[in-house]
Amino acid sequence: MIEVRFSAAKANGKEISGTMSVPSWQEGKKKVTSLAAKHKLKVKSIEKKVTYLYKVRRGKEKPITGEQSAYTKDEVVKALSRLGFQVISVNRKLIDLQSKPPAQEILSFVKISAELLEQKLPYSEIMTLLVNDIENKALKDTLRQINNELKKGADSQKTFLKHEHTFGKFAAYMLGLAANSGNMTEIYRATAKFLERRQQFKKDLKSALITPFITLFVLMVAVLFYVGYIFPATAKLFVKFDIELPPMTDATLAFSEILTANPILLAIGIIIPPVLFWQFARTEKGKFLIDKYMLRIPIIGSLIHKTLIEVFCRVFYTLYSGSAESIEPIKIAAEASGNLYFERKIKNVAIPLMMQKGKGLTEAFEASGVFTQTAISRFHSGEETGTIKNTAQQLANYYESETVFRLKNIIEIIQVTISMIIMIVMIALTLVSAETATISPKSPLAS
Repeated sequence: MIEVRFSAAKANGKEISGTMSVPSWQEGKKKVTSLAAKHKLKVKSIEKKVTYLYKVRRGKEKPITGEQSAYTKDEVVKALSRLGFQVISVNRKLIDLQSKPPAQEILSFVKISAELLEQKLPYSEIMTLLVNDIENKALKDTLRQINNELKKGADSQKTFLKHEHTFGKFAAYMLGLAANSGNMTEIYRATAKFLERRQQFKKDLKSALITPFITLFVLMVAVLFYVGYIFPATAKLFVKFDIELPPMTDATLAFSEILTANPILLAIGIIIPPVLFWQFARTEKGKFLIDKYMLRIPIIGSLIHKTLIEVFCRVFYTLYSGSAESIEPIKIAAEASGNLYFERKIKNVAIPLMMQKGKGLTEAFEASGVFTQTAISRFHSGEETGTIKNTAQQLANYYESETVFRLKNIIEIIQVTISMIIMIVMIALTLVSAETATISPKSPLAS
């Protein structure tokens, strides 16, 4: 997220200004333009907060260097001058990449905060301790900004949501909500549990899907290189001397000639599809379709589906406080799932049914089509007995236990399968090489 400041004039000539946090500069200009058109304003300027590198000294002391975020160079110069520094130079940072802290760093911050809150340490002291102790620069700078704004009396929820690019939408919402909830410890502990579970799931999913695909891709490239360039160097010697080739060697050489005759098509076939898929996956439509069909992958899809329900139920349990206030927890829980298809089904089907047609929670969830029959049955029971909150927690714990156990078994099966594929490929290459080694030229006497 970046900060954008704009100034505009009303029809009567009165000037107004404001700031907003947006994902990108283009998005910022689009929002300001839309806001101006809606309120009939004339935009005078749009500025982006950037980083400036400065060099200053106080009296005859050694020069000090540092960096400061500001909208203009003059703001930095004036601020440093007010502090009594002699400004030597102020220049805009040429490469100002806004890196996102690793997920593990954010998880550590939330878990440590939860532990210190349990020890009744004031939140302001916790933030000060962590700002001084955290090593990751991006997270340290973010926490410093949040701490400074909170000390000035800023609303915690708005403050954290300004940094949702750093924490993620759900974590930023929860951490901002904590200060106003009256139970910071429980919310921080629940957020830590959610982040830890999501991180573990991504790690397990990577082991189950991504790593095997990369292994098979590298194996395929290695085989193509061997068949296309290494193997022909030996086999063509026999062809040159008009020696009859055994069946496997002859077939492999024919395949090799096809590869070497079409190197451009081969490169396009290997490189272009993954690139196109990656570009498509970055679009909103691509992410929606991928998230949708990912749930239909045999075996793995079922586990992903149940994990989404687990995450939804865990977040819903943390936020839910009564039937009259159930819409916002459902919305936030859907967003926290991280699956666009799952989120849209709940937002576009379940929530409208509850708000516009007065349907019950269970009936709306069933209509969305993204909950299992087990989940629907449990929610129905919880709705009848008035224990929806506890039902959500039970479902989350149940699906966590099931998915963790089954995913470990699937990872082991996939690893064994990959090992067998590698073994079969290596045996095939060994047989072809061994067959080639048995070829002997015709004896001159025999000819």
